[in-house]
Amino acid sequence: MFDPQLIRKDFPILSREVNGKPLVYLDSAATSQKPRQVLDAEREYYEHQNANVHRGAHTLGDESTHLLDVAREKVQLFIVAPRKEEIIFVRNTTEAINLVAYSWGSGYLAKDDVVVTTVMEHHSNMVPWQSAAERRGAKVEVVGLTESGQIDMKDYRKKLELKPKLVAFAHVSNTLGTVNPVAEMTKLAHKAGALVLVDGAQAVPHMPVNVAALGCDFYVFSGHKMLGPMGVGVLWGRKELLEAMPPFLTGGGMIDEVYPDHATWAALPDKFEAGTPNVAGAVGFTSAIDYLEKLSMKDVWEHDRELVAYALQRLSTVPEVKILGIRDSEMRSGSVAFVYSGVHAHDVATILDSEGIAVRSGHHCTMPLHSSMGVAASVRASFSVYTTKDDIDALITALEKVKKVFNT
Repeated sequence: MFDPQLIRKDFPILSREVNGKPLVYLDSAATSQKPRQVLDAEREYYEHQNANVHRGAHTLGDESTHLLDVAREKVQLFIVAPRKEEIIFVRNTTEAINLVAYSWGSGYLAKDDVVVTTVMEHHSNMVPWQSAAERRGAKVEVVGLTESGQIDMKDYRKKLELKPKLVAFAHVSNTLGTVNPVAEMTKLAHKAGALVLVDGAQAVPHMPVNVAALGCDFYVFSGHKMLGPMGVGVLWGRKELLEAMPPFLTGGGMIDEVYPDHATWAALPDKFEAGTPNVAGAVGFTSAIDYLEKLSMKDVWEHDRELVAYALQRLSTVPEVKILGIRDSEMRSGSVAFVYSGVHAHDVATILDSEGIAVRSGHHCTMPLHSSMGVAASVRASFSVYTTKDDIDALITALEKVKKVFNT
């Protein structure tokens, strides 16, 4: 097991102060901080290999192309994907979901077809399906939750009786931290004849992920939530599905041949990577994966569960705090969201910020989820490999200031 206190030394930003107080960063679910190794890798690329890929018959172009290929293979091995060409680089999880919703949706979603999602989804795994359904005359059905904040499997099975074309759900809820039973849900969806897309944005940073074992058809995630740079994300999809789907974007880099009246498409993965790719981001992403693998994802997952359990225990001692979601730390990951009685989440976050503590406040891009719980907004504390129990203790201490300011 690694020591997060030692790891913190690799993250330059964690040494700064905010409002005259040491920074306590508890917003990793929104974006993680970056270790010096990732920062150095990007700078090294721009200083020594920067060139466009696939276009120049010169050394820098060849080196840049090689580094992009190395990044693709690194991602493939990290998520245990069957083939390297199934790894499509995009900007982020949102773009990956939109790619599938637009490309697969335009070819395979017809009038009166059904897409099933859940009420806990990030807007990025709900709105693209609403838009796709509107374009195609289809409809979206939403699965509800149990009182404890888990997917209502009885309702899920009922929605599957509608014979949906596709089911889309999060591996881990970005608000509740609930870890969903992906393999079971995928098996049930396939039995009903549906494809499955899994939003792994909040899972891949915290636990080992094996897409082959999960059995899903598409899996999406972002580099910036797992110590990597912003602007690079991943769509993994089964090769036969990706080959049958039309391109999402067209232009340079994704073509085979172009004529005045038509064009043909390149093979995977180039078919879905139009234009100049974010090679520097891919290089930084490679370094982030190397960093996590050196720590061991098994140990990362153990550290995460310890933090969640500790946060649940410490927050439960604050009478004004109501924790959202299931209390069992073995069924949660990455974060704990809560409401503070009588005080708006934004006010809580502002006071915490005055103490140097960074948390997220609002609906966390999950308005339907908050509405279903009867909550307008919540405060979310989220963790990464550099988070310590001292950080959580600092949060609890700072909540005393909320009590004093609002006299609760």
